[in-house]
Amino acid sequence: MATTFANKKPAEKAPAAAPGPLPISQDAPRRRRRPVVVGAGLALAAVGALLAVWQVDEAGNRVPVIALAHDVKAGQTVKKSDLVVAQIAPDAALAPVPVSRSGDIVGKTAAADLPKGSLVTDASVHEGTPVAKGRDTVGILAKPGQLPAQRLRTGDAVALVHTPQDDAEAAKSGTQKAPDSINAVVVGLSSPDANGAVVVDVAVAGTDSPSLATWAARGAVTVVLKAAG
Repeated sequence: MATTFANKKPAEKAPAAAPGPLPISQDAPRRRRRPVVVGAGLALAAVGALLAVWQVDEAGNRVPVIALAHDVKAGQTVKKSDLVVAQIAPDAALAPVPVSRSGDIVGKTAAADLPKGSLVTDASVHEGTPVAKGRDTVGILAKPGQLPAQRLRTGDAVALVHTPQDDAEAAKSGTQKAPDSINAVVVGLSSPDANGAVVVDVAVAGTDSPSLATWAARGAVTVVLKAAG
Protein backbone atom coordinates (compact mmCIF):
# COMPACT_ATOMS: atom_id res chain seq x y z
CA MET A 1 0.00 0.00 0.00
CA ALA A 2 1.43 3.28 -1.05
CA THR A 3 2.00 5.92 1.58
CA THR A 4 1.26 9.49 0.67
CA PHE A 5 3.33 12.24 2.30
CA ALA A 6 1.67 15.61 2.52
CA ASN A 7 3.83 18.66 1.73
CA LYS A 8 4.51 20.42 5.03
CA LYS A 9 5.60 24.04 5.15
CA PRO A 10 8.41 24.84 7.52
CA ALA A 11 7.32 26.74 10.60
CA GLU A 12 7.83 30.49 10.20
CA LYS A 13 9.86 32.31 12.86
CA ALA A 14 8.06 34.99 14.83
CA PRO A 15 9.31 38.50 14.03
CA ALA A 16 11.81 39.92 16.53
CA ALA A 17 10.37 42.42 18.91
CA ALA A 18 11.35 46.07 18.21
CA PRO A 19 13.88 47.42 20.72
CA GLY A 20 12.24 49.54 23.39
CA PRO A 21 13.45 52.99 24.55
CA LEU A 22 16.58 53.08 26.63
CA PRO A 23 16.03 53.99 30.27
CA ILE A 24 16.98 57.59 31.13
CA SER A 25 18.93 58.10 34.30
CA GLN A 26 17.86 61.01 36.48
CA ASP A 27 21.38 61.51 37.83
CA ALA A 28 23.74 63.41 35.47
CA PRO A 29 27.32 62.18 35.47
CA ARG A 30 29.52 64.19 37.76
CA ARG A 31 33.04 65.28 36.99
CA ARG A 32 35.65 64.58 39.54
CA ARG A 33 37.57 67.69 40.61
CA ARG A 34 41.30 67.43 40.45
CA PRO A 35 43.03 67.95 43.79
CA VAL A 36 45.61 70.28 42.17
CA VAL A 37 42.92 72.67 40.88
CA VAL A 38 41.15 72.69 44.23
CA GLY A 39 44.42 73.38 46.05
CA ALA A 40 45.34 76.24 43.70
CA GLY A 41 41.96 77.88 44.22
CA LEU A 42 42.28 77.67 48.00
CA ALA A 43 45.81 79.12 47.82
CA LEU A 44 44.68 82.09 45.73
CA ALA A 45 41.80 82.76 48.10
CA ALA A 46 44.20 82.71 51.05
CA VAL A 47 46.62 85.12 49.33
CA GLY A 48 43.77 87.50 48.51
CA ALA A 49 42.60 87.47 52.11
CA LEU A 50 46.11 88.16 53.41
CA LEU A 51 46.56 91.03 50.94
CA ALA A 52 43.29 92.61 52.04
CA VAL A 53 44.32 92.36 55.68
CA TRP A 54 47.75 93.88 54.88
CA GLN A 55 46.18 96.82 53.01
CA VAL A 56 43.82 97.57 55.88
CA ASP A 57 46.70 97.34 58.34
CA GLU A 58 48.91 99.64 56.27
CA ALA A 59 46.10 102.18 55.88
CA GLY A 60 45.67 102.18 59.64
CA ASN A 61 49.42 102.76 60.19
CA ARG A 62 49.68 105.92 58.07
CA VAL A 63 50.67 109.10 59.88
CA PRO A 64 49.93 112.75 58.99
CA VAL A 65 53.01 114.82 58.06
CA ILE A 66 53.70 118.19 56.44
CA ALA A 67 54.22 118.62 52.68
CA LEU A 68 54.41 121.61 50.35
CA ALA A 69 51.14 122.81 48.80
CA HIS A 70 53.12 124.70 46.12
CA ASP A 71 56.68 125.72 45.26
CA VAL A 72 58.56 127.80 47.83
CA LYS A 73 61.80 129.46 46.75
CA ALA A 74 64.92 129.51 48.88
CA GLY A 75 65.03 132.56 51.11
CA GLN A 76 61.25 132.94 51.24
CA THR A 77 59.35 132.81 54.50
CA VAL A 78 57.22 129.68 54.84
CA LYS A 79 53.57 130.58 55.46
CA LYS A 80 50.76 128.40 56.74
CA SER A 81 49.14 128.50 53.29
CA ASP A 82 52.32 126.97 51.84
CA LEU A 83 51.76 123.73 53.76
CA VAL A 84 49.43 120.77 53.30
CA VAL A 85 48.84 117.52 55.20
CA ALA A 86 50.09 114.27 53.63
CA GLN A 87 49.40 110.74 54.87
CA ILE A 88 52.40 108.38 54.65
CA ALA A 89 53.44 105.03 56.05
CA PRO A 90 56.21 105.22 58.67
CA ASP A 91 59.66 104.82 57.14
CA ALA A 92 62.94 104.93 59.01
CA ALA A 93 64.66 106.41 55.94
CA LEU A 94 62.44 109.51 56.05
CA ALA A 95 62.28 112.24 58.67
CA PRO A 96 59.23 114.34 57.79
CA VAL A 97 57.87 116.87 60.26
CA PRO A 98 54.58 115.68 61.80
CA VAL A 99 51.51 117.90 61.56
CA SER A 100 51.62 118.47 65.30
CA ARG A 101 54.85 120.47 64.77
CA SER A 102 53.65 122.70 61.96
CA GLY A 103 54.12 125.71 64.25
CA ASP A 104 57.87 125.02 64.21
CA ILE A 105 57.96 125.44 60.41
CA VAL A 106 55.68 128.41 59.78
CA GLY A 107 57.59 131.69 59.86
CA LYS A 108 60.99 130.20 59.13
CA THR A 109 63.02 130.69 55.96
CA ALA A 110 63.29 128.07 53.22
CA ALA A 111 66.86 126.77 53.18
CA ALA A 112 66.57 125.71 49.52
CA ASP A 113 64.02 125.59 46.74
CA LEU A 114 61.16 123.44 48.06
CA PRO A 115 59.10 121.95 45.20
CA LYS A 116 55.37 121.31 45.44
CA GLY A 117 54.53 117.92 46.94
CA SER A 118 57.84 117.40 48.73
CA LEU A 119 57.87 116.45 52.40
CA VAL A 120 59.08 119.05 54.88
CA THR A 121 61.96 118.12 57.18
CA ASP A 122 63.76 120.13 59.83
CA ALA A 123 66.56 120.70 57.31
CA SER A 124 64.12 122.30 54.85
CA VAL A 125 64.03 125.55 56.83
CA HIS A 126 66.26 127.63 59.06
CA GLU A 127 66.06 130.64 61.30
CA GLY A 128 66.67 133.98 59.67
CA THR A 129 65.08 136.68 57.60
CA PRO A 130 64.39 136.47 53.85
CA VAL A 131 67.30 137.68 51.74
CA ALA A 132 65.04 140.20 49.99
CA LYS A 133 63.78 141.81 53.17
CA GLY A 134 64.62 145.52 53.17
CA ARG A 135 65.84 145.36 49.55
CA ASP A 136 64.36 146.09 46.17
CA THR A 137 63.78 143.27 43.69
CA VAL A 138 64.74 143.89 40.05
CA GLY A 139 64.16 141.48 37.17
CA ILE A 140 66.92 141.03 34.57
CA LEU A 141 66.38 139.31 31.22
CA ALA A 142 69.73 137.58 30.78
CA LYS A 143 70.55 135.97 27.45
CA PRO A 144 73.21 133.28 26.91
CA GLY A 145 76.55 135.02 27.36
CA GLN A 146 75.15 137.37 30.01
CA LEU A 147 75.15 134.79 32.79
CA PRO A 148 77.26 131.76 33.72
CA ALA A 149 76.68 128.42 32.05
CA GLN A 150 76.35 126.99 35.57
CA ARG A 151 72.71 127.41 36.48
CA LEU A 152 72.17 130.01 39.16
CA ARG A 153 70.33 129.13 42.34
CA THR A 154 68.19 131.15 44.68
CA GLY A 155 70.42 132.65 47.37
CA ASP A 156 73.51 132.94 45.14
CA ALA A 157 75.56 136.09 45.64
CA VAL A 158 76.21 137.80 42.29
CA ALA A 159 77.81 140.92 40.88
CA LEU A 160 75.82 142.73 38.18
CA VAL A 161 78.29 144.33 35.83
CA HIS A 162 77.27 147.22 33.57
CA THR A 163 78.19 146.29 29.98
CA PRO A 164 77.22 149.07 27.54
CA GLN A 165 76.05 147.76 24.17
CA ASP A 166 77.05 150.72 21.98
CA ASP A 167 80.06 153.03 21.66
CA ALA A 168 78.17 156.17 22.75
CA GLU A 169 77.11 154.62 26.04
CA ALA A 170 80.59 153.23 26.56
CA ALA A 171 82.06 156.70 26.01
CA LYS A 172 79.75 158.14 28.65
CA SER A 173 80.84 155.48 31.12
CA GLY A 174 84.50 156.11 30.36
CA THR A 175 86.97 153.66 28.93
CA GLN A 176 89.76 153.99 31.49
CA LYS A 177 87.92 153.03 34.67
CA ALA A 178 86.58 149.68 35.73
CA PRO A 179 82.98 149.01 34.74
CA ASP A 180 80.28 149.82 37.23
CA SER A 181 78.88 146.88 39.17
CA ILE A 182 76.23 146.23 41.80
CA ASN A 183 76.22 143.48 44.40
CA ALA A 184 73.01 141.48 44.61
CA VAL A 185 71.46 138.20 45.73
CA VAL A 186 69.42 135.95 43.44
CA VAL A 187 65.87 135.57 44.75
CA GLY A 188 64.16 133.98 41.76
CA LEU A 189 64.73 132.35 38.37
CA SER A 190 62.47 131.59 35.44
CA SER A 191 62.75 128.62 33.12
CA PRO A 192 64.78 129.31 29.95
CA ASP A 193 62.73 130.40 26.94
CA ALA A 194 63.12 129.03 23.41
CA ASN A 195 66.25 131.15 22.93
CA GLY A 196 67.81 130.21 26.27
CA ALA A 197 67.09 133.56 27.93
CA VAL A 198 66.31 133.53 31.66
CA VAL A 199 64.68 136.14 33.86
CA VAL A 200 66.77 136.53 37.02
CA ASP A 201 65.18 138.31 39.98
CA VAL A 202 67.77 139.92 42.22
CA ALA A 203 67.56 141.76 45.51
CA VAL A 204 69.60 144.97 45.68
CA ALA A 205 69.87 147.99 47.92
CA GLY A 206 67.28 150.65 47.31
CA THR A 207 69.95 153.11 46.20
CA ASP A 208 71.08 150.75 43.42
CA SER A 209 67.72 149.67 42.02
CA PRO A 210 67.15 152.70 39.68
CA SER A 211 70.52 152.28 37.97
CA LEU A 212 70.11 148.52 37.70
CA ALA A 213 66.64 148.87 36.23
CA THR A 214 68.04 151.23 33.58
CA TRP A 215 70.85 148.81 32.70
CA ALA A 216 68.40 145.91 32.52
CA ALA A 217 66.04 147.82 30.23
CA ARG A 218 68.94 148.33 27.79
CA GLY A 219 70.15 144.75 28.06
CA ALA A 220 73.45 146.05 29.37
CA VAL A 221 73.94 143.77 32.39
CA THR A 222 76.15 140.72 32.80
CA VAL A 223 75.58 138.44 35.79
CA VAL A 224 78.75 137.27 37.55
CA LEU A 225 78.52 134.45 40.11
CA LYS A 226 80.69 135.31 43.10
CA ALA A 227 83.08 132.80 44.62
CA ALA A 228 81.72 130.99 47.64
CA GLY A 229 82.93 132.33 50.96
